[in-house]
Amino acid sequence: MSKRPLAPWLLILPSFALALFIVSYPFFNIVWQSVHEVSRFGQVRDFSGVANFATIFADPVFMTTLWRTLVWTVCVVGGTVLVAVPASLILVQDFYGRGLARTITMLPWSISLTMTAIIWRWAFNDEFGLINLGLQQLGIINQPLHWLADPALAFPLEIMIGILVSVPFTVTIFLGGLSSVPTDIYEAARMEGANAWQQFRKLTLPLLRPFINIAIVLNVIYVFNSFPIIWVMTQGGPDNGTHILVTYLYELAFRLGRPGEAAAVSLVMLLMLLAFTGLYMRMQRGEHAE
Repeated sequence: MSKRPLAPWLLILPSFALALFIVSYPFFNIVWQSVHEVSRFGQVRDFSGVANFATIFADPVFMTTLWRTLVWTVCVVGGTVLVAVPASLILVQDFYGRGLARTITMLPWSISLTMTAIIWRWAFNDEFGLINLGLQQLGIINQPLHWLADPALAFPLEIMIGILVSVPFTVTIFLGGLSSVPTDIYEAARMEGANAWQQFRKLTLPLLRPFINIAIVLNVIYVFNSFPIIWVMTQGGPDNGTHILVTYLYELAFRLGRPGEAAAVSLVMLLMLLAFTGLYMRMQRGEHAE
């Protein structure tokens, strides 16, 4: 048996070691803080075991925020896929102005999330927001609505904005998948009498499924950890009514001065993402095995 050369391994070893350090140091630091008492200035004190975890799970705000995070992730990711699939099917067609339509679709992706959230916060402002002004001029409302002062209104609005900013990335994935689908199979299906819905259900959707799977996994990780939209628009308020875990973590660490509990929240988030990714990949393997 020929010996494998060590040169390739030696060449990638420095980069691998650097990447391992960049990833592992923050992780072990968070684990260390989560099992210790930590001052608001980051000074690690006595070992506390699982006290930080017990504290956050006993906090009703955390439990409500945990559930709201799941609702936020499911609604934004699900809504994004539902909007991106038909948008991709339209944009993959050959029509006049397709380039302009694709450019408009991708525009939200070119703007930072923070700037997008600021613009929408101005638009939904109670006193001078364009939304209230437009609705009043159309006669739909008689007085300005307090969009961001009521969690029942603010949170669905933030979900809508989350879908808006997630669609361009997802459409890009789906366009790549649709571009790789051979057109011959659609010609054959039309010759066999298949209508547009049958072609979508029997051909497009199965061929697009691997790309849908990729989009779901990436969007869940991205949306679950999405910070700017909710923090810029409502900062988790009013009355903690729009917090998700990442904004709740930020408030614990930097506003309330409880970094140990914030570290515990971050580990809970990591475990949730790992559990979702593992479960989803197992489900996909099960489908391929059938």
